[in-house]
Amino acid sequence: MTQQRIAVIGCGVWGRNIVRNFYNLNALDTVCDIDDENLKKVTEQYPGVKVTKDFHDIINNKEITGVVVVTPSHTHYKMVKAMLEAGKHVYVEKPISTVAQEAKDLMELANTKGLVLMVGHLLLYHPAVNRLKMLIEEGVLGDIVYAQSDRLNVNYFKNDRSVMWDLAPHDVSMISYVTGKAPVRVISAVGCSTDKNEIMDITHIGIEFEDGVIGHISDSWITPRKHVTLLVRGTKATAILDDTLPEHKLVIFDNFVAANTQNIELDYLEIEPLKLECQHFISCCEKGQKARSDGENGYTVVSILEQAEKIMLGEKVKKLDEINFALSRTKK
Repeated sequence: MTQQRIAVIGCGVWGRNIVRNFYNLNALDTVCDIDDENLKKVTEQYPGVKVTKDFHDIINNKEITGVVVVTPSHTHYKMVKAMLEAGKHVYVEKPISTVAQEAKDLMELANTKGLVLMVGHLLLYHPAVNRLKMLIEEGVLGDIVYAQSDRLNVNYFKNDRSVMWDLAPHDVSMISYVTGKAPVRVISAVGCSTDKNEIMDITHIGIEFEDGVIGHISDSWITPRKHVTLLVRGTKATAILDDTLPEHKLVIFDNFVAANTQNIELDYLEIEPLKLECQHFISCCEKGQKARSDGENGYTVVSILEQAEKIMLGEKVKKLDEINFALSRTKK
């Protein structure tokens, strides 16, 4: 089995976490970033890891088998396409793109070339999320009828297209994954900007999933007190996963018993989800297998969010190309 040699493009706040994990997995070969200070930190913290400011060094290095793209979302399409065309397996942070057709093109390119294309839908690798998925498959909650995901936090940089593109990929992919229901259509979508511009920092989306399951997603960049919960309602019981808690994140409530008198706290292995995600990418590259969060999964999520954005903005969505251009030098 070929030893994987991984390069990471983008070493900002989140990129550093990915660099750390691949280094600890003995797979990190090269880190690429345009910021000298970021590269200096990599050199100091990770002896033996090569650094470069030119992503062409990665394209031209035949020994590098996989690339992780952790750059701003509006750069994903061109960067991922270049790496796939160079014969590299790719793991790209969410969203795979902010344009559904681009996501589809990347999915088809990876399939044609027989390469792994994995999207950073991190929560599909979260131990508590996977424990919940198992319970749903076992019928503990009964037939699923509703899901609600609230992802509220503060972001002072607001360097993406909107909070929806930054956070909702997690929500859509997670609800679909745990319920086993694909999203069908957007029922409603509203958003607003507290800065009075085109970049919305609060969004609310209603989605119909297969078999009539309704999902509601709220995302915020302006909430001082972090709130990250997933509620899944079945005909028998209701699950609440609160990812801000240090323990007992997942609790099951009987629908027919008062919530304060009977609930079940579920145990699961406490492993860093990002470590599991990075391990999964390496394993898929070694075995030539599709990733859990593959290109098709990424395309499905982008298609739904593209629908939601058109409902929110209407004709204004065309103006966002200008905003993307203005943000093109902004790092995550």
